[in-house]
Amino acid sequence: MLDPRSLIRFEADATAEDLRPGPLVIAMGAFIDAGATARLLGEHLTTSSRARVLCSFDIDQLLDYRSRRPAMVFESNRFVSYDDPALVLYAMEDRDGTPYYLLVGPEPDYQWERMVEALRIVLDALRVTLVVSAHGIPMAVPHTRPVGITAHATDPTLIGNAESPFGTVQVPASFSSLLELRLGEVGRDAVGYAVHVPHYLAQSEFAEGALTALNAIVDVTGLNLPNDELVDAAGLNRAQIAEEVAGNEEVSHVISALERQYDAFVEGKERPSLLATESTELPSAEELGAEFEEFLRGVDGEAPTD
Repeated sequence: MLDPRSLIRFEADATAEDLRPGPLVIAMGAFIDAGATARLLGEHLTTSSRARVLCSFDIDQLLDYRSRRPAMVFESNRFVSYDDPALVLYAMEDRDGTPYYLLVGPEPDYQWERMVEALRIVLDALRVTLVVSAHGIPMAVPHTRPVGITAHATDPTLIGNAESPFGTVQVPASFSSLLELRLGEVGRDAVGYAVHVPHYLAQSEFAEGALTALNAIVDVTGLNLPNDELVDAAGLNRAQIAEEVAGNEEVSHVISALERQYDAFVEGKERPSLLATESTELPSAEELGAEFEEFLRGVDGEAPTD
C-alpha cells in the first residue's frame, strides 16, 4: 500500500484550537443514496453552521472522472468554469459550541483501504470519539408513514434496541461500510444509518429522509444540530408529493396498497421483511415504472434518468 499520509492535505492555517475531540459525521455520496439523503444532509449542515475546511484528500488519486464526469460551463466560444470535485473534512460546532467534524464529497472509486488508513490517521490526530454515517436506501414503503431506519454499529450497545427488517444478507460494499468494518476491527466506535426512502421517490430529493438521518445523528451523538431548514423543506416536499398523488388515481392506488402492507407489518403480522407481502394488489416493478415516471415529472419537473 502506498503511504496513506500522502492523501491528506491539512490546511496551512489549522491550529490546535481546531483539533478538539468530537464525533465525525460522514455525509458522503455513494452508489446508493436514495432520496439524496446524504447529499441533503451534508448541504444542510455546511450551510446552516459555520464550516471551516480543516483538511481535504487527494481526489485525483481516488476518483474515476470518466464514470462521474464533473460539470463544466461552456459560454459561446470558451469554457468559463469547472465544478471540480472535492473530498473535504470540515471543523464544525453545534448550536451549543460543541465541536464535531463533517466529511462530505464523492465516494472514492479507487484505493479504499488506503483511504481508510488515511482517515484513521486523521481520526487519531483529531481525537475523534465516534464516527457516524448516513445514506438512503429504496424500500417498498409509503411516504405517508413514519420514515424507517436501519441502524448498524461496531458495538451493538451504541444503537440500543434498534430493530432491522433484514436478516443476514449480502450487499454491495460502500466506502463508509468498509470504514465502519475496519474501525470495528480495531475497537473504535462507529455507527451507520440506512434511511428507508419510498422506492418511487428514490431518484428525487426526499428531505424527510435527510431530516430522519439528522435526528438519528443527534440522538447518538448528543449534538445540538440545527434542523429548521430541513423541517421546512420536508414540509414543502410532503405538500408537493400529496398534490401529485391526488391528481393520479393509479399512483394513489399503489400508495394505498403500500400503506396496507406497511400497517399489516407494524401490527405484527408475520413478514420476513418489509419487502414481503401477502397482498396481490401491488403491481410488478415493470408495471410501476410507467406510472411513477409520470409521477416524478410532477415532483421534480422531469423524469429520472438512469
